Amino acid sequence: MAQPFWRRVFAARERKASATAPLVAFGFEGRAVWTARDVAALAREGFLKNAVVYRAVRLVAESAAAVPLLLYDGEDEVAAHPLLDLLARPNRRQSGAVFLEALYGHLLVAGNAYAEAVALDGRPAELHALRPDRMKVVAGPEGWPEAFDYTVGARTVRFAMEGVPEPILHLALFHPLDDHYGFAPIEAAATALDIHNAAGAWNKALLDNSARPSGALVYRAEGGAALSRDQFERLKAELEAGFQGQANAGRPLLLEGGLDWTAMAMSPRDMDFQEAKNGAAREIALAFGVPPMLLGIPGDATYANYAEANRAFWRQTVLPLVGRTAAALGQWLAPAYGGALRLAFDADGIEALSAEREALWRRVERAGFLSDDEKRAAVGYGPRG
Repeated sequence: MAQPFWRRVFAARERKASATAPLVAFGFEGRAVWTARDVAALAREGFLKNAVVYRAVRLVAESAAAVPLLLYDGEDEVAAHPLLDLLARPNRRQSGAVFLEALYGHLLVAGNAYAEAVALDGRPAELHALRPDRMKVVAGPEGWPEAFDYTVGARTVRFAMEGVPEPILHLALFHPLDDHYGFAPIEAAATALDIHNAAGAWNKALLDNSARPSGALVYRAEGGAALSRDQFERLKAELEAGFQGQANAGRPLLLEGGLDWTAMAMSPRDMDFQEAKNGAAREIALAFGVPPMLLGIPGDATYANYAEANRAFWRQTVLPLVGRTAAALGQWLAPAYGGALRLAFDADGIEALSAEREALWRRVERAGFLSDDEKRAAVGYGPRG
């Protein structure tokens, strides 16, 4: 029995590659793999409309962008290098911190971030952060992205993944069910985000309606006769025109014979409204790895004080993000300069961790069984020259 065509094609490729990679690319070769959700909708409903998401993203992105990056050639730190100059001023309109903040922001909101390298004479001359909602992955025959399509309006630019460095760096948060795109924290907190947004909309509507809960107009006519359609429509129109909205707040409601007002409302205790909103806010903060205390959300007793929460934020959220991004930038850009270059972050330059650093120095200083060079190595420094 003859083998299927696709099996013969795969068997003919005798390259060093994953045995399962062709299955990823089968059916997608040469065309864009579209993301399964609307990134723009996530940004609108989350970052643009929700204060908790906005502050969490800004807090993580700004903190991560402020961490100093160090360049090493093997084990030796390099103080001056064209790569450091490029990261300090990636393009004519952005500083290094602004470029990195945009990169981190895209990663947190969309789960994906893309950077473009503009090469000049074989060396990267500029770096630009590209919007993830405009970028699409084009998978090759081995399952890896062979190109990226960037679309604005009716125009599309294809970046072929060729050259050193490759034109596009794709950063993605882990997604267990997608081979190409990352999973955004907003998606994990989607239900909590809807609850928080709905609570805000309900509060706004309540204020617009004289800050009072709604009720019912009950028609109590003799003989049980009901209102005619014309009477019902006229009554509804008069109520909307004369008694709803901020301009009519506090106006008395004059009811004709046979009409009686019956309030229909649940008490704040029955609804537990504010606690539900705060619970949703805490869940959103959890998805982004930000202690609720840092966002001013009440009811969080996990941390003894603000300083402890801040240290946990830096250790568990900011530094892992900076570490993986620095490693990716180094692997992407370093081959253009040669040598064994790598990027890392400088934890000693973070003010929030100064108390931990001082405690480490005191412990090492009291360790009399260590030599001076061993003490220096324990706190991250090389031997004396």
